[in-house]
Amino acid sequence: MTGPRLLAISDLHVGFDPNRELWATLPDHPDDWLILGGDLGETEDHLRFTFEVATARFARVLWVPGNHELWTLPRDPSRLRGEPRYLRCVEICRDHGVLSPEDPYPVWPGDGPTCVLAPLFLLYDYTFHPDDVADADAISWARASGVECADEQLLHFDPYPSRIAWCHARCDATRARLDAIPADHHTILINHFPLRRELARLPAIPRFSIWCGTTRTESWHLDYRARVVVSGHLHIRSTKWIDGVRFEEVSLGYPRQRSTDRGLGHYLREILPGPAAPDPSAPSPQGAPTTSPGGAAPAGDDISAIARAYRRDRG
Repeated sequence: MTGPRLLAISDLHVGFDPNRELWATLPDHPDDWLILGGDLGETEDHLRFTFEVATARFARVLWVPGNHELWTLPRDPSRLRGEPRYLRCVEICRDHGVLSPEDPYPVWPGDGPTCVLAPLFLLYDYTFHPDDVADADAISWARASGVECADEQLLHFDPYPSRIAWCHARCDATRARLDAIPADHHTILINHFPLRRELARLPAIPRFSIWCGTTRTESWHLDYRARVVVSGHLHIRSTKWIDGVRFEEVSLGYPRQRSTDRGLGHYLREILPGPAAPDPSAPSPQGAPTTSPGGAAPAGDDISAIARAYRRDRG
């Protein structure tokens, strides 16, 4: 194969020692670009470590924030909350030469049609729920099943009045930037959270979906001529085709959610050039998703589940 490749991975969670040790084994890809799809960790040191490894091995690195980077933990010395915390992450990106959603969108230098790489930061607005659940009732609907995301305590939204308001402001600003991309250019849309509700399916904790995206982005893969849409967050790796567009979930996940006998290279997903589109006459054009060992949805960021995961994997 000639020319650069675009690879992607998300949800590294390097606060877990096994994940940190695995990340340190990242292979050299001197000609390739790498997407880091969020949830690298919870602290500035986690970001710096991840960026130092990635930029030493790849020609170019792009990052989008997950919810974990935006958490303000009780012992966090910076105490930054909400948007100031996000902007501090952007500063760390720039210190390491990593592109973020606040930078001009780069054009992919590889073969094929002209393609703009668009790192996005959109958050969620609790709208990934069944049609018979009102938006205003979404959080209580999720809590009724015993599920609550740790974001409700740790992801602050200063200076906005709510996470919903922050999400909508990000969507509006991002849409304006995407609208400015020339109509003859394709895109790679990169966001930590899935862009479509149908993708936020977590069999073990289905009502966690409300913390997984916004219905405002349902048609963006068509509106912006996407070749591929890249996301993470679910910890359920998959490749799916919708409307002829490839959707890649590229999570590594917590240590217990992956195979211990596979190296890190196994988890780097090729975005470009990538596989050919499936034959529309084949029986299953959507393709079957691949899941981590155990075949179940992850603990996600449910408050009780993430506490159990940390106790297991960190002692």
